[in-house]
Amino acid sequence: MSWRPPRAVTVRLAQGEPVIPDVAAATLPDRFRGKPKIDSSRCPEGCSKCADACPTSAISLNPLTIDLGACVFCPLCTEACPEGAITYTNDYKMAATSREGLLLHEGGDISPGGCSQEIHRLFGRSLKLRSVSAGGCNGCELELNALSNVNFDMARFGIEFVASPRHADGVVVSGTTTRAMANALEATYQAVPGPKLLILFGACAISGGIFQGSNELAREFIEKHRIDLYIPGCPPHPLTFIHGLLQYLRKLPVRHSSNS
Repeated sequence: MSWRPPRAVTVRLAQGEPVIPDVAAATLPDRFRGKPKIDSSRCPEGCSKCADACPTSAISLNPLTIDLGACVFCPLCTEACPEGAITYTNDYKMAATSREGLLLHEGGDISPGGCSQEIHRLFGRSLKLRSVSAGGCNGCELELNALSNVNFDMARFGIEFVASPRHADGVVVSGTTTRAMANALEATYQAVPGPKLLILFGACAISGGIFQGSNELAREFIEKHRIDLYIPGCPPHPLTFIHGLLQYLRKLPVRHSSNS
């Protein structure tokens, strides 16, 4: 009887190398809807079909602008526009360090600024984060969980999620920040020793997403505290989180490229 390798070994060889070695050079499938591309030269005069179709009012006109903090990356704007003025690329690099930095204009780009020298000194080598789902659908939470798997392996950069805010250097908020989670979210943030980071993950955390304006939301927490990093998406890709955070921590250079 000839020897055969264990099935686990066969499967492992068939899968190839699971880890993504370079998060700045990874390529996602073309079907992935990442950073939009704007070509306003295709817009007929007086047309507002894309803005009218947007479920979160993320699109404004004159000039054509997309608020990635409100965008849920649905295809409704592209389907409504017969001229193709808005298309989606597979670019996952679109974190920002300000709310205004998420406004995408034609020819513009979305990149975070680097952290201060003090933050870099404290957290540049090791960063512990507490994740709080403040009324999420579990989409963002699943992507945050994926950051610890073998594909993305966030721990290799010294970044890990911890179970207690007492052990954390910052908080990652996902979900719409509902009234039911308002006290728990504030208590978690206050339990993190300073200085601390605050990261918003996903459209719901950044703007309320499709639930913006609901009476069940408690957005006071977002308005009261300084936000260090915005990660757009619905849900964001794990690479968007890793790449944006590494740029913020100045472990990766901030790019200044065209909107492509």
